[in-house]
Order: sequence, then C-alpha cells, then structure tokens
Amino acid sequence: MHPIVASRNRSILYVAAWIPVTVLLMGIVTRGGTISLAQAAVILVPMCFVYAFICQGSWYLCVAVPLRQTSAGRLCATHATAAVVCSTIWIGLGWLWAWTLDSSGYVDGVQRRFLAQMPILFFSGLLLFSLAVALNYLLITFETSQLAEKKALELQILTREAELKALRAQIDPHFLFNSLNSISALVSTEPAAARRMCVLLADFFRGCLKFGSEPRIRFSEEMRLAEEYLGIERVRLGSRLQVECDVEPESEACMVPPLIVQPLIENAITHGIAPMLEGGVVRVQAQRYGAGLKIVIENAYDPDLAPKKGAGVGLQNVRMRLANLYSGDARLDIERADARFRVQVQLPCESGS
Repeated sequence: MHPIVASRNRSILYVAAWIPVTVLLMGIVTRGGTISLAQAAVILVPMCFVYAFICQGSWYLCVAVPLRQTSAGRLCATHATAAVVCSTIWIGLGWLWAWTLDSSGYVDGVQRRFLAQMPILFFSGLLLFSLAVALNYLLITFETSQLAEKKALELQILTREAELKALRAQIDPHFLFNSLNSISALVSTEPAAARRMCVLLADFFRGCLKFGSEPRIRFSEEMRLAEEYLGIERVRLGSRLQVECDVEPESEACMVPPLIVQPLIENAITHGIAPMLEGGVVRVQAQRYGAGLKIVIENAYDPDLAPKKGAGVGLQNVRMRLANLYSGDARLDIERADARFRVQVQLPCESGS
C-alpha cells in the first residue's frame, strides 16, 4: 500500500504541502497581468488537486525501479519519460478545464490566457514530478530502514528467548540429577526419608511448572520455591544443613526471573555444605536498595577440597540469564574469603501488575 495513503497523518501533510505549491503557481501565472488572481485560482486549484494524485503514482514507479539496483542511465531515462508523460497529461487536463470554463461563459477568454501559460506550467509539472520521485525514494529508504530495524529486533528477541530456554533446560536436569542421586542413596538406608523426599521433589517440580513458564514472578514466590528445595535437602543432609533467612518484606513484591535463587542455594549446598562432614550454615539475605534488589547467598566451604566436576555450572547459568534478561543492568558477584563463599546478585526491582 502507498505509504502516504496508509497513514492519515502523512496524507494530511501531503495535501498541506500542495497548498503553498498552488499559491506559488498562482503567483507565477499572474505575474504578467494577462490572467487575474481569481481566474488563476479557478484554474489552478483543481489542477493542483489532480496533479497531487498523479504525482503519488511515482511511488509505484520508484518501487519498480529501485534506487540502488538500477543504473543511473536507466533511472534518469525512466523518470524523465514518466515526468514528461505526466506533465503532458496534466497540461492537457488543464486545457480541457479552461476550455470548459470558456465554453460555459463562466470565465470569458480564459482558454486563450491559459495557452500563454502552458510552457511555464509544463516545466513546473516536470519539476513537481521530480520532487515527488525524490520524496518517494526517501520514504522507501525510511520504510526499508524501519523494516530492517524491526526484523533485527525480532531476531534479537528470538535469539535471547532461545538462549534463555537453553539455559533453563540446563538448570532443571542439573538439579534433577542431584536429587535422584540423593533419593537413590536414601532408598537402602532410610526408605521413609526417600519416600518423603520423592513427595517434596514432586511438590517442588509442581511449583517449577507453575512459575517456571512465567517471565517474572514475585520474589516471595521465588523464595517459596527455594524453601521447597531446602526441604528436599534437609531430608538428605539432616542436621548438617542449617539455613538462616533474612528477607526484608519490602523485597517480596519485586518481580524476578523464576529459578534465580534456587540454583544459587543448590550451588552453596552441593559444593559447600554437603562435602563437609560437620556441614554448615547457608545464609540467604534479600533487601531493597533504591530501585534495585540485592540477594546474597553465603555458605561455608572447605578450601582444601578439590572442586567437584560441574562446579559453577549453576552460577554461570544464572549470570548468563541475568545478562540476557537485563542487558547489563543486573550483575552476579562472587567472593571467596576465610573459608566463606559469597554470591551477591543485584538486579532491578520491577513492580508487579
């Protein structure tokens, strides 16, 4: 569809642009005094109205003869021919209109006066058609640029969504693998605990299915998922696992990506608390700071133990998810000091609807 016709605002601007053109042509044809201003208005207002629509047809010619894909010779010859044809048709219609006015007696002698102005009007028609061609090439370039930008944005969004799905797909099997190993270890030694762990695991994955498909969930819901996960690990580790939570009430309404906290707690337990015979404490803190949310997961670890295979996978996934979701406005920092492992996440606190 023609870009000017497709937009109401563009149509209004296009028609408005022809008003000064009409006034200018009226001034040109009345300069010698052979035709009055009133006669010029009677002739040129309808003529310019018609030529405004004729010049719009140049858009289809510009589409058929692309600017960057056509040689300069063919480009000039095509538009020059079209300008001559359109200007000739315009002048012919103007002469017919002047003849009608003269024959009806509405404006005596106007046909003769119009004939004297035909050369200048013909030249003006060529110039106006050329300006319409230039305008349409500008519109085509602008539309092409907008379309390319839109497609690039859509591709970027699709790529980001694919990355997020891949990262989330890595998180879920990673946790399931560890949980099934724990259940397997409990089956022979503590069957009741294994059954209880299966129930807790089902509840946790039910929550993951409920919230995991959402782009954002409340931080209170995210902490509920984390608590369900901690319930599973308490069955496995017993008194060796102690948890301290300090979550400010103001932080609970913040919207966060689902399954952001759970991998951090899982990393703290799997690579920090579980390998130590005496166990340890996992501290979870969350607080608002201005327009942001700060989450801290801290745990003890044995610096003398060799890192387990797969250590850091969960942290890397969370870091990449934050980078993709917040485009640099969120960060994950890691600190190791005095046999303490500390992970701090800072991200914007988005309000829920």
